[in-house]
Amino acid sequence: MNISSRDIQAFLALAEVKNFTRAAVRCHLSQPAFSALIKALEDHVGLKLFDRSTRHVLLTQEGERFWLSAQRIAEELEDCAKAMRDTAQLARGHVAVALLPSLAAGWLPGVLAQFLARHPGVEVAVQDVLSEPCITAVAQGEADFALAAIRADTPELQAEPFCRDGFHLVCRDDHPLAQQAEIGVPDLQPWPFVHLARHSSVRQYLDAALFPQTLRTLVEVEQLATVMGLVQAGLGISVVPALSLFHFDKPGLCTRALQLPAMERQIYLVRRRGRSLSVAAQALYRLMQDMRPACVTAWAAAPGRVANN
Repeated sequence: MNISSRDIQAFLALAEVKNFTRAAVRCHLSQPAFSALIKALEDHVGLKLFDRSTRHVLLTQEGERFWLSAQRIAEELEDCAKAMRDTAQLARGHVAVALLPSLAAGWLPGVLAQFLARHPGVEVAVQDVLSEPCITAVAQGEADFALAAIRADTPELQAEPFCRDGFHLVCRDDHPLAQQAEIGVPDLQPWPFVHLARHSSVRQYLDAALFPQTLRTLVEVEQLATVMGLVQAGLGISVVPALSLFHFDKPGLCTRALQLPAMERQIYLVRRRGRSLSVAAQALYRLMQDMRPACVTAWAAAPGRVANN
């Protein structure tokens, strides 16, 4: 059965005004064209929907039953059209993003504040996870895109450079390294070291940069906040990415930029290859590109910081 939304609107117009001429005007059709449309509709359903006379146009019993369905269909079509208009105008929508915890905690809040101020009807879901779960979330359709330290160029995924992230020593400001002009790998080796877990991109970059040398591991932890607490207590030193330095903006702590070979982390923006982003996801994607972190090492040299850039 081939019934169009135009057929439905014409039927409802005639059922309401009960006059072919006025219903044709409402539907912007000539009366002959409108009459032909109604007849074609009745032919399609195989039933007479209107009783016609020189004075009245009334719904038949079958027409009354059809009216109930037609009314519901018209309302659903209007709801659908409104939802699409709202989506196109970003009055509603949903976007999911996965990104590294260092970006999620320090940089993302400012981006989301601006995005939601512009588009308060859009729902945003955030996964603050390490690089591999970020990539998995995009591959499995759980996130529209991700910011990760893995260049995930595959037949299913595409990656583009997003920003670069330097590394910094963190220690107490009364630690001997806090006053040292230049810091190299031999300077780190004598001191107890607070490591991030081996599956973190930070640890992988650090191990690759130091190989074959090693550090005196005090403990391995999962969270940068734990690193901060241990360093603040004077239990050891650590090396962290510049994007996470906000964790270490604490009294008694010092951060120092490191100039070690291969100690620069590339962050990638990863999305599914050949798949369009929703209107909402595309808007957030563009805003993140516009607001990507600037020179991340500049933060450490801000007034009141102890740094060597």
